[in-house]
Amino acid sequence: MPPAASLIQMEGITRTYDMGGTEVHALRGVDLEIAANEYVAVMGPSGSGKSTLMNIIGCLDVPTAGAYRLNGQLASDMDDDELARIRNEEIGFVFQTFNLLPRSDALRNVELPLVYAGVTGTGRRQRAEQALEAVGLADRMSHRPNELSGGQRQRVAIARALANEPSIVLADEPTGALDSRTGIEIMELFGRLQEAGNTIILVTHEEHIAACARRVVRFLDGRVESDAAAGDPPAAGG
Repeated sequence: MPPAASLIQMEGITRTYDMGGTEVHALRGVDLEIAANEYVAVMGPSGSGKSTLMNIIGCLDVPTAGAYRLNGQLASDMDDDELARIRNEEIGFVFQTFNLLPRSDALRNVELPLVYAGVTGTGRRQRAEQALEAVGLADRMSHRPNELSGGQRQRVAIARALANEPSIVLADEPTGALDSRTGIEIMELFGRLQEAGNTIILVTHEEHIAACARRVVRFLDGRVESDAAAGDPPAAGG
């Protein structure tokens, strides 16, 4: 078993896809460990394996071989129902395109994962309100997405990711649909969330966005090319 502080532990992770008789090796023996309360950026060119890695971390996919433990649970051996439970309990997702319900206000959008988790009534509303307050939107709870700026919509999406108090906030190109100034504001918010005790893992292709993290893991051809503290010279990976 991994050490108590190890939130993510990957050992020898491979992922191979059969594309009409041709095997595509998306991941080739990845070893990676991430502790609780880390702030990690994952980078790499198209086809490097970073999206496949994030799908496995988020329990949206399973490895072809190797072991993946999330918070002490062997996710790599779970069936679809168990993976769905893990996603709901352990992972908060933030997407580039926000994925908000257009006819629902901010509060209702943030409540949605709590509905699926079976949280009812007053408790659900209180947790959604707290999540919106945490991202600075206490005065926008009754606004629908079309009444919010792009940055405010992404803050709603981040609040939704926080609502279930997940082990990990997993962000896929979270600033990709935002202007540069708003993107910086969102990254500052992630920094504050990490300082408050959240574990943040994000995929980005932008160096200045990755530099906001505390650690940068770079992928190339399905392998870890380097793994270093943000701002440090890249260190060789495995």
